[in-house]
Amino acid sequence: MTTKKRKITINAEPEGWPMDYRELNKKIRKAIRDGYTHLILQNVKGQRFIGAGIKEPVTIEIFGDAGLDLGVFSEGITAIVHGCSEYLLGNTLNAGELIVYGDSWDVTGMGARGGRIFVMGNGGSRIGIHMKEFKDKKPVIVYGGTVKQYCGEYMAGGMIVVLGLDFGDAIADRKKPVEREDIDPNKVKDIIDEKIVQSDLCGGIHGGTVYIRGDVPDHSLGVYAIKDEFTQEDKEILAPIIERFCELFNVPVDLIWKKKFTKITPVSSRPFGKVYTYTPI
Repeated sequence: MTTKKRKITINAEPEGWPMDYRELNKKIRKAIRDGYTHLILQNVKGQRFIGAGIKEPVTIEIFGDAGLDLGVFSEGITAIVHGCSEYLLGNTLNAGELIVYGDSWDVTGMGARGGRIFVMGNGGSRIGIHMKEFKDKKPVIVYGGTVKQYCGEYMAGGMIVVLGLDFGDAIADRKKPVEREDIDPNKVKDIIDEKIVQSDLCGGIHGGTVYIRGDVPDHSLGVYAIKDEFTQEDKEILAPIIERFCELFNVPVDLIWKKKFTKITPVSSRPFGKVYTYTPI
C-alpha cells in the first residue's frame, strides 16, 4: 500500500512583500517535519537557499524566480521551478533532480557530486565548474539553450549537455510561470552553432564529458580540452537523458538527433601535473 503524498502551499509573499529567505526556509523545514512531501511555494521572489541540505525525498514546486543556491548540499529532493533561477543552482548537489522552466545563470552545479539538473533555457558562465564523480555517482547538467564562458571549467567528472534550442516566446514573459503545457513544440528552433557556447569551453578539464549539440569552433576550446569522437556508445549514454529532457519540456526527441553532437573531453587526467610536481634542477 502506497502512502498518498501530502501537499501544502506556502505563500512567499504573504503581505504583499517578499518573505525573508530565512523565514521561508524555516517554513519549508517545518512542513517536511510535519510529514508533507509536496511543497508548493507561491510568489517566490529570489529567496535564496531553498531546499538547502534537505535529504528527504520531497518535491518542492516553486512558482516565481528562485534565488541563488537552490538545492545546495541537498541529497534527493525534486525541485521544479516555474520561472528562472539565479546563480549556484545545485551547488554541491549530491542527489535528486532540479528542473527549471526558464533560465539559470552562473556557476550552476558547482562541485556537484550527483543528481541531475535540467534547465529549459540559457545559462551564464562557469556552468559545472569543479563537478566530480565517484563510482556510480555521476552528476548531469542539461541546458536547453546556450551557455557563456568557461562552461565545464576544471571538471573532474560528470556530464554537461548543451542543446542549443530556442523555445520562442515560451519563457519570454518572466512574470508568467511556465509549465510543460505552455511549451509549443512546433516553435522550438535551433540556435546557430557559433552562439551555443562561448570562449574557454572546458578550460582545465581533467575528467568528465561535455556534449554540445552542434559544431564547436576550435578557438572556443579552453586549455587541455579536446574534441573527441562521438560514438554509438555516447549516443546510448545520452539517450535516456535526452528523453527525460524532452519529457520535461515538451520537445520532440527526433528534433534533438537531427544535429550532430560535439564531444569534449580532457587531454589528460593530470593536465597540471608538470606545473605542481617538483623537478630537481
